[in-house]
Amino acid sequence: MMSLRLRLSLTLGAAFALIWALAAAWMLSDLRNQMMFSLDQRLVASARMVAGLMEQLPPVPSKGEGTHFSAEQLNIPGGMACQVSSLRGEILARSHSDPGQTLEAEKMGFHDQMIDGAPWRSFTLARGDLRITTADRQIEREALNMSILLAASVPVGVALLGCLCLLWLGIGQGLAPLNRMRDALMRRSADSLEPLQVQPLPSELQPLLDTQNQLFQRIGKTIERERRLTGDAAHELRSPLTAIKTHLQVARMTDGAARDQSLARAEEGADRLHRTLEQLLLLARVEGSLSFDDGVQCSAEQVAKLAIQDAAGGDRQRIKFQLPASVSPAPVQMPAVLSIAALRNLLDNALRHTPGDGEVELSLQTTGNRVQFVVRDHGPGIAEDDLQHLTQRFWRNGQSTGCGLGLAIVQAIVQRCGCTLHFDSRQDGLRVELTMPLQPV
Repeated sequence: MMSLRLRLSLTLGAAFALIWALAAAWMLSDLRNQMMFSLDQRLVASARMVAGLMEQLPPVPSKGEGTHFSAEQLNIPGGMACQVSSLRGEILARSHSDPGQTLEAEKMGFHDQMIDGAPWRSFTLARGDLRITTADRQIEREALNMSILLAASVPVGVALLGCLCLLWLGIGQGLAPLNRMRDALMRRSADSLEPLQVQPLPSELQPLLDTQNQLFQRIGKTIERERRLTGDAAHELRSPLTAIKTHLQVARMTDGAARDQSLARAEEGADRLHRTLEQLLLLARVEGSLSFDDGVQCSAEQVAKLAIQDAAGGDRQRIKFQLPASVSPAPVQMPAVLSIAALRNLLDNALRHTPGDGEVELSLQTTGNRVQFVVRDHGPGIAEDDLQHLTQRFWRNGQSTGCGLGLAIVQAIVQRCGCTLHFDSRQDGLRVELTMPLQPV
């Protein structure tokens, strides 16, 4: 896997190289055009200089033999050729002695021509009856241009390499805080969940550090919750298991009615153990990240009827359900299994604390996109100081016969699904309000 430093260096380096290459090509192209323009202006200046010199010299014979002058006599720069001819084409003077190097002078201005297989660049100027033609070899022009381009390219290349080196070092320096975070994480022990402290840290990396510390905090809470659940479960399961074992031992040593009574109590202990295990598994699933969405949607009325059907088995007739005349048909905006489980646990708790054949009242009302279930029992109520402990795991007052997980599961469902839960203790019983969200119609 390519490192982040190398990836950034390659990406930014390629972008830098492309931009520098385009800028260098533009600069070198403009430099070449300026160089060629300067060389052409040199031809023009040389032709005008020769024209002025010819006006000061004695008249040149008009025969076509061609009087030869040296380049120094005509003030022609080195590497250039000059030719003076008449309007009829007769060569009157030239700076070179090779007759094969006759310059074409018919066209005025600049002209590219071939002489002895070599390309030349010439300029012809008409002055009175004379034509002055100056020329230089294209190969020398290109050689001069190439040397200038190379001289200009070297600084550009060196500057580009320097920028790439500085880019590599700068990216390494910029990623140093990440390396410090990595080193700090590597030095931590496997069970350490303390907040990570890395200073100094750029503002761009501070959210990453905060998120990492929040993750440690959530992991710590999860581990603590699992440890507490494991410890509480071990403590709560020990009692029914011990009771079952004791009753079975008594049944093994006795006969008749005493044996039947011991087996019945052992069966009751097994049922209690089964309910506790089911509640523990449901609580673990609700507090975990497992999904309960099975695609089933229930309205508030359906949730109430299914919860009554599941609550306390044969005690369903003790639940008095008050259904309003008009209730919203919108489905509850949460998994149906959780909404039914929450209301069922409230009903179970109310039935358990209502003495004898007393009734438990259940009513509901919808307001906007919320539905409120109200469960009312007619038990002895609960002290105000104990209301804060109702949703704690395995908490029971002296009059409770349950496992102490029902209301803890309700509280976990409320926190997971955006519901609200409120307890109101009165002299003639406990009133519980559970509010759930409804899907928009």
